[in-house]
Amino acid sequence: MTNASSVGAERLARRMARGCEFLGTETAILGGAMSWVSERNLVAAISNAGGFGVIACGAMTPELLDKEIAGTKALTSKPFGVNLITMHPQLFELIEICKKHDVGHVVLAGGLPPAGSLDAIKANGAKLICFAPALSLAKKLIRSGVDALVVEGMEAGGHIGPVSTSVLAQEILPEVAEQVPVFVAGGIGRGEAIAGYLDMGAAGVQLGTRFVCGTESIAHPNFKKAFIRASARDAIASVQIDPRLPVIPVRALKNAAGELFSAKQREVAQLLDEGKVEMLEAQLQIEHYWAGALRRAVIDGDVEHGSVMAGQSVGMVSKEEPVADIIATLMAEAAHALEKRAA
Repeated sequence: MTNASSVGAERLARRMARGCEFLGTETAILGGAMSWVSERNLVAAISNAGGFGVIACGAMTPELLDKEIAGTKALTSKPFGVNLITMHPQLFELIEICKKHDVGHVVLAGGLPPAGSLDAIKANGAKLICFAPALSLAKKLIRSGVDALVVEGMEAGGHIGPVSTSVLAQEILPEVAEQVPVFVAGGIGRGEAIAGYLDMGAAGVQLGTRFVCGTESIAHPNFKKAFIRASARDAIASVQIDPRLPVIPVRALKNAAGELFSAKQREVAQLLDEGKVEMLEAQLQIEHYWAGALRRAVIDGDVEHGSVMAGQSVGMVSKEEPVADIIATLMAEAAHALEKRAA
């Protein structure tokens, strides 16, 4: 290592120190929880490479989560976390499974933590990480006792909010970064961006899209090929056709499934207009349409009729490579950027 590059590496280590201490890792890089993708193999690979892998519980039953955590522990002795969805009907049973396995960090996603969930997680001795899509919510979550925040912008893949990562980071980091560790997410594909957010006060970052084409990822070869071929503008957000049918925007690669979803919304809206379905039934039809769509793409490889959820950083995914190489590249880019700033 040259003297100049060691300067960059030292600067990077100092800026990541708080995040590393909080996570118990060598690098303050979390793996974004992606349903069907963030399972034992990818999670363990991220943790073994010095990052912090996070299991995507999604719609898993407590029994399935129990097996997934045990399977991950068999592949790594390093720290990893579990991402739970706040609206899961068995949330408190899932929290108990995390307790059983002494999971050190739980990430709650999908809205404000339901009454009692925060206390249940913290009573187990686990650290709680929550998503903050707005400054007001960030402050509320800190008051309620969360240990760290993830600030994720609309460039991310999957379910997204309306504000970009750069704007959220500018709004939230100066206000709360001294109170709790804040990890920035959404659209991060290179180390230079990581260095920038660390300089703004972030404790670390979270990346999902960048890890999908990790060699250890079990995503179908077709799914990985779709990522490697795609550019940033191919990752588009779903559109709500009718205000009566709530659709949380999902960012995914443009394909037939997205167009068919728009057609399905129009069809259901027409049934509503004609009085052929009740509102609840109409909303359920929309929800069920996507049930299994992600699995169809990730596991079965149907990238035309499944949901290929991807962030806008997908254009920076150019090949399949080991997770350790991805993390090493990101860290080298970040160190080099900080070294140039020091000059």
